[in-house]
Amino acid sequence: MQSPNEPEEETIELDQFLKLAEVTQSGGQAKHLIQSGGVLVNGVVETRRGKKLRPGDRIFVGGEEFVVGSDSDDEEFES
Repeated sequence: MQSPNEPEEETIELDQFLKLAEVTQSGGQAKHLIQSGGVLVNGVVETRRGKKLRPGDRIFVGGEEFVVGSDSDDEEFES
């Protein structure tokens, strides 16, 4: 349980991240890509589209790498 003094941890779900990073155009495409094993999170195949990503997580898709940023960064992701 989180104490009241700790800030809420920033997260984004994997399928939402893929849409935001414009890897896919829709949630359906993101779901298919994830469930087919085409996405690695921190070097491990991830098949859960609701996987919570945190700042610093590395996403690998089709030979490209994306790094999850935070709300305080200029952008949510880097490629």
